Amino acid sequence: MPNKIELTQEGLDKLQKEYRHLIDIDRPEVIEQLTVARAQGDLSENADYDAARNRQAEIEARIKEIEDIIAEAKIIDSSSKSGKVVSLGSTVEIRDLSDNSVATYTIVGTVEANPVKGLISNVSPLGHALVGKRVGDECVVRVAQEYKVVILKIDNK
Repeated sequence: MPNKIELTQEGLDKLQKEYRHLIDIDRPEVIEQLTVARAQGDLSENADYDAARNRQAEIEARIKEIEDIIAEAKIIDSSSKSGKVVSLGSTVEIRDLSDNSVATYTIVGTVEANPVKGLISNVSPLGHALVGKRVGDECVVRVAQEYKVVILKIDNK
């Protein structure tokens, strides 16, 4: 049995939106670029044609990737969970005990992760340390130089 890919509903919606954009906008644009490039004549030294073919390959690969993700998606509904335990979809405010800094992260599936935007994977070292914990719990983040965080607030909207 293949592994299911855990996603929040928001993550699935974003993937479906990207998929529609690739199918409805990007794919037709690159087909038009290929048509224009072919009309220029000799394809062996046609940089426009080569660029359009490369872009077409990227688009088709991403379409296939999204189709595979959606086919294996398992939607995690955080709204039905209590706000007492960190789970996929939870937004968590933590204090890093090494420097006393406070940060807020949302726990998401691996496909949705974007640490720059505060979206961390449930299988990342920090995400793994937080899942299943409660407000006030002290968690050890197991990385090369371990550190501890304490959970200040959990929001399971």
